[in-house]
Amino acid sequence: MINLLTSVAQDSVEVVEAQVPVVAEVPAELTAAVVDAASVGATALFTANNVWMMLATALVFIMHLGFSGVEAGFGQSKNTVNILFKNTITPIIGLLTYMICGFNLMYPGEFNFIDGVFGFAGFGLDAGDGASIDYAGGGYTYWTDFLFQGMFAATAATIVSGAIAERVKISTYMLFTVVYVGIVYPILGSWKWGTGFLDTAGFYDFAGSTLVHSVGGWGALAGIMVIGPRLGKYVDGKVIDKPGTSVPLAVIGVFLLWLGWFGFNGGSVLSADPDLVSFVLVTTCIAACAGGLFGFLTAYFVFKRLDLGMVLNGILAGLVGITAGADVISVNNSLIVGAVAGILVVFSAITLDKLKLDDVVGAVSVHLTCGIWGTLAVGIFSTNPDHSFVTQLYGVAMYALGAFPIAFAIFFILKKTIGVRVSEQHETEGLDTHEHGIRGYTIVYDD
Repeated sequence: MINLLTSVAQDSVEVVEAQVPVVAEVPAELTAAVVDAASVGATALFTANNVWMMLATALVFIMHLGFSGVEAGFGQSKNTVNILFKNTITPIIGLLTYMICGFNLMYPGEFNFIDGVFGFAGFGLDAGDGASIDYAGGGYTYWTDFLFQGMFAATAATIVSGAIAERVKISTYMLFTVVYVGIVYPILGSWKWGTGFLDTAGFYDFAGSTLVHSVGGWGALAGIMVIGPRLGKYVDGKVIDKPGTSVPLAVIGVFLLWLGWFGFNGGSVLSADPDLVSFVLVTTCIAACAGGLFGFLTAYFVFKRLDLGMVLNGILAGLVGITAGADVISVNNSLIVGAVAGILVVFSAITLDKLKLDDVVGAVSVHLTCGIWGTLAVGIFSTNPDHSFVTQLYGVAMYALGAFPIAFAIFFILKKTIGVRVSEQHETEGLDTHEHGIRGYTIVYDD
């Protein structure tokens, strides 16, 4: 029976083949035209992707101006120039150290110290074939990759700057930044984004709730612990408020940071994919709004006032919180992520003051507390079944064990060698006059 069926099937195939007309061979000119059209299309897509990535890089760069505004606005007027000096020198140090060794440390391939320091292309940068469409799947060039990632690296140091403002030596801050951005951050980043052991374990951090914000937050926490609070901040068990210089400047800074997050999260798609980029921007903005709203509501419940500072930090808390899962958390759930972050940032700030940990701008509460929450939220809300809460918790723990002790050791060594604090006189009278010879706000009266 089987042989009979096989014979019938073969006869049927022969009949069909006899009735199907022979298709003429495709002319070589037509084939070449199709190939050329495909090549032009691929080149156009590559160009569009790279342009978006460069725009995203510019938006992340603008975040340094946002940090400057927030820190100068929340800081005292007598320290404005000092704060702005640190925020200006940070991207300078960050990009130079990232060029020298950071980029190769963070993306060494199969990680080892030799390849990490000297890189597969040598010490510094060498695009090789990276400027072509074959690099990164046609998403962007080697140079765009370096600049985009370099902006992230500098951001980690800026987080530390705000927390330890108004009493730290400039020399101490710059030396810390060189080591932390040039060596520590890239090595820690390689654990996930450099296809290291956490990447293998399934840990997920889309745009850096942990890799950027928590790493910076751990550094900030170590800094305020080693350096200590500002003079007169905690007296007889009371928290003494030190009013900031400019509320309008702080508001402008927060909105610049929110704008920059369009590049921070949107650029982390690593292409101009229209659906995914737009989705990420929506989840990012919804989380920011929820964070600001619940920061306001929580502060009103606790302090019985309309606290603008907590609204601003609530916005930033929501942004930090959604950063780990902006591409895998639904829009509705991004609202929950932002709302929880807005609540956490208020109670975190209160807790730090109770522990006499003086954070000038709330950097630890925003970036560390909410960075941890956002990373764990991926394990709760992610639409990807491969993401688990246990794995996310494991990643958070590994970064805590890696970032905090190293940052603490760096500050401690600096304290025992060159010192970490300015003199009491300089701190009392203001760092601008003594450290820089110029004041941030000068009123000149005509005689």
